[in-house]
Amino acid sequence: MMKLINKYFKELTDIQRQQFELLGPLYKEWNKKINVISRKDIDNIYEHHVLHSLAIAKEFHFKDGTNILDFGCGGGFPGIPLAILFPHCQFKLIDGTGKKVMVAREIAKAIGLHNAAPVHLRGEEEKGLYDFVVSRAVMPLPDMFKIVKKNISKTMSNAHPNGVICLKGGQLAQELKPMGKQVEVIPVSNYFEEEWFKEKYIVYSY
Repeated sequence: MMKLINKYFKELTDIQRQQFELLGPLYKEWNKKINVISRKDIDNIYEHHVLHSLAIAKEFHFKDGTNILDFGCGGGFPGIPLAILFPHCQFKLIDGTGKKVMVAREIAKAIGLHNAAPVHLRGEEEKGLYDFVVSRAVMPLPDMFKIVKKNISKTMSNAHPNGVICLKGGQLAQELKPMGKQVEVIPVSNYFEEEWFKEKYIVYSY
């Protein structure tokens, strides 16, 4: 299913292409031992997980040297696909479930990904400062924002102001009400035409 990645990301280097190609077999292998992706969904790994993670890159072009925290990374999404795409940015991936972090760590090592550091840590315990915090529907955005706002650096170097970038699905109006005006909701279908992305959104809060 690398066709899907190539369809939307034509400028990949040989190394990036190779790293993306390795993700499918590696996740399938690990998923037999530790369930990081729903068993029913593992065959859709490129569309539902890798490409979905990369939707962020269609809206945000992180400058070299950008520091990014993946909050609640699970087995490594969206952090690992984004780290492949932005090799000169630094990614720290954290999750409270040690087994999932171990899978993310082993996969990063297996594909030679040196700019992604998966760590077994809860968001409340993370002390570092980052330009952006990324996440995939870990919890309601207002709750997540309370935890991670302490981690967002005041020093800006990207075109977008520093903030939280979340991949979410479904009806979001109620959930986002407490967030006030500084929230943008961008349909993933702006970038990807596959049916699965119809009700998927990038939610950006700054």
